[in-house]
Amino acid sequence: MGNLDIITTIIIAANVIISYKGFKDFGFFEKHKFNIGAIRRGEKIRMFSSGFLHADTKHLFFNMFALYLFADLVIYDIGKFYFFVIYIGSLIAGSLLSFYFHKNEYHYSAVGASGAVTGILYSAILLRPEREYYFLFLPSRIGDIDLGIPGYILGIAYLLYSIYGMKTRIGNIGHDAHFGGAIGGYLITLVLIPSLLQTNPIMVAVLAIPIVLLFVLQRAGKL
Repeated sequence: MGNLDIITTIIIAANVIISYKGFKDFGFFEKHKFNIGAIRRGEKIRMFSSGFLHADTKHLFFNMFALYLFADLVIYDIGKFYFFVIYIGSLIAGSLLSFYFHKNEYHYSAVGASGAVTGILYSAILLRPEREYYFLFLPSRIGDIDLGIPGYILGIAYLLYSIYGMKTRIGNIGHDAHFGGAIGGYLITLVLIPSLLQTNPIMVAVLAIPIVLLFVLQRAGKL
């Protein structure tokens, strides 16, 4: 965790302001949430606006806290503008994958910045795959044992869990939007920083495994 960058502050502020507007104004919330039926009727803006709405303060807090934890890692490596491109691109990618998997469920709705935040998380892991991460409220070491988890393991495990969540539909969670955001973060980072394909091709390939697996399972009718 570092200092809160101005671009991160703006994004968090936008999420807080728009989400609280939605908390107090049901009509506003309904007009801007992700909804398959409305999108199919032509309201494509919902695929973007829904990424700034949240179900409640807990949902908002956890998404913004996760953004705070990972934003500076990406900004430090590739700058504010590219970070913003990845954030918005991942938001849209999450909505697109969610639309793809639920396109025939006219009443399906969702809100939240999870796709965008997951894209930033996966971008951070792609940029520094061997960086270790630690769980909050747990010790970083037990004796001589380091409890840090390398980023590439964390990223793969998270996406495998998302595939499981998509298949079983556990919890009231948009696992497909999370996965779509991760795909967005992965692909946009590679487009913006193509040198990663030369400097760390093995990790680029390893982090693509769950993405390939998702589409193999989908083609096989397993999702």
